Amino acid sequence: SADLSSLAIAMNMLEQQTQHTKKTLIISDFQCAAAEEAHLYQTMATLTQLHKVQRVISVGEKTGIYLPQFLAAGITHLHYATTDALIQAWEGIEFSQEAILVKGARIFELERILPLLEEQAHQTRLEINLTAVASNLRAYRQILSPGTKLMVMVKAFSYGSGAHEIAALAQYHGAAYLAVAFTDEGVALRRAGITLPIMVMNPEPSAYSLLVAHQLEPEIFSFHTLKTFDHFLEQEGISEYAVHIKVDTGMHRLGFLPNEIEALCEMLVQNKRFLVRSIFSHLVAAEDPAEDIFTEQQRIEFETSCQILKEKIGQDFLRHLSNTSGIIRHPQLQYEMVRLGIGMYGITGATHAPLKLEPALSLKTTIAQIKHLNRGDTVGYNRSGKIEKPTTIATVRIGYADGYPRSMGNGNAYMLIKGKPAPTIGKVCMDMTMLDITGIEAAEGDEVLVFGKELPITQLAAWHHTIAYEIMSGISQRVKRVYYEE
Repeated sequence: SADLSSLAIAMNMLEQQTQHTKKTLIISDFQCAAAEEAHLYQTMATLTQLHKVQRVISVGEKTGIYLPQFLAAGITHLHYATTDALIQAWEGIEFSQEAILVKGARIFELERILPLLEEQAHQTRLEINLTAVASNLRAYRQILSPGTKLMVMVKAFSYGSGAHEIAALAQYHGAAYLAVAFTDEGVALRRAGITLPIMVMNPEPSAYSLLVAHQLEPEIFSFHTLKTFDHFLEQEGISEYAVHIKVDTGMHRLGFLPNEIEALCEMLVQNKRFLVRSIFSHLVAAEDPAEDIFTEQQRIEFETSCQILKEKIGQDFLRHLSNTSGIIRHPQLQYEMVRLGIGMYGITGATHAPLKLEPALSLKTTIAQIKHLNRGDTVGYNRSGKIEKPTTIATVRIGYADGYPRSMGNGNAYMLIKGKPAPTIGKVCMDMTMLDITGIEAAEGDEVLVFGKELPITQLAAWHHTIAYEIMSGISQRVKRVYYEE
C-alpha cells in the first residue's frame, strides 16, 4: 500500500530496528491529486527526519521533483526514474549494517529488489508477526493491576524468535525490564541499541567486567555469587550497583533458601556496594490447578522472605513471582512486577486462559522435489519408510539441523500443504524431511507449513512429548527470521 498512514506505521517499525543506527528508505511515487502533491511529499520528507532516516532512495517522477525540496540537510538522496533503472544501478549502491525500509505503490513493483537485499537463501523461514506480539503484550497488560510493571523475557534468543527484535518491540511498548540468561545476551542487546534495564539471570564471574561496562544488572542467587560480585565491585571501586536477589521457594534450581535469608540480610546490611532492585522467585507449577496448594505455599515463603529483607536491609525494591501462567491464573501474585515470556507469542500453558491471544509464529519451508514411488520402495535412512501402494512423496527443505525433531519421522507428525495434512515418511534427515503427499495437488517450490495458526506449535510439542518452549528455542540460527507487521 502507498499512503501516508501506512507509511507512518512502516516508518515507526523502521525506527524500532535499534540494532542498526543507519536507516535507509527506498520509496516510490505515491498516487494523489495534483493539488495535494506538494503536501504529500513534504509530509513524506518530514517523516524521514522524524524517524531518523539517513538515506532516501526514490523511484518515480514525483519523488525526483519534490523530495529534494523538502528533505532535511544531511539526508542523502539517490533518485531513479524507474525500478529498472534502480536495479541496473544496484551494484554501485553500498548497503552495509543498516535497516532498510522498502515502501511503494504496486505499479512500481519494488518487491523486485527484495531478492537483491536478502543475505540468506535458505528457504526455510520463521515468520514473526510483530503485530500479534504487540497485541498479546497489550492483552496481558489489561489483566495487570494498575502500577504493576512488566519484565519481558528475551533469554535464549527470545525463545528462538530473535532477541533484539523482540526487545526493541518490548521497549517501544513500555516494558519496564528485560531479562536474559547470560551476560553476552545482554551485551548483544546493548550493542543493538536497547536501553531498558536488563537483568542477567546467570552472571558468570569471568564476564563481570562486561556486565558492568554495559550496565547490566545481575541476579544474585547464592552466597558464592554475592561474594564474587562484591569482590569485583570492591576492586573496581563501585558502590550501589543494581542487583536482583533470587529466593528459592520450591523450584530448587537457583536461589537462597528460606533458612538462608537471615544470613543474607546480615551480609547485605554490611555491604554498601549493592543496590537491591528486586527480590524474586519462580513459580513451579502456576499452570496446574492440582498444584495450587503448593503455589500458595510458595507465596507464603516468598512474602515472608521479602518482609524480612525489607525490614533488615532498609531498601525499597520490586517483588516479582508470576510467570506467564501465573499472570493468568494467580492475579493475587502480581506484586510490583511480573515476568512475561512465551505468552507474548500467543502460547500459554494455562488452560482456559481468559485472554484473546494471537499466534505470532509460523515456521515455513518449501518442496525441493516430488517423487512417485511404487509398492516395495522405501524412503530414507535404514529403509524405515515402507511403501505399500503407489505413493507420491515430497522432500521438503527442513531437517533436525533446522530444529525439526528427528522423532517426528515415520508418520509421527505431519505438515500442511495447501491446508492438507502431509504425514512424514521415513526418518527426518539433517537437512530434509520426506512427506507423503498422495492425493494433494502440489508442485516443487510450493510452500509447506511446519507450524503456525492452522497447525499450532503446541501440537508439535505434543508429538515430540515436550513443551512449546523446547520447539521454539530449538529452531536453528540458520533458519531465516522474517519479522512483519500487519
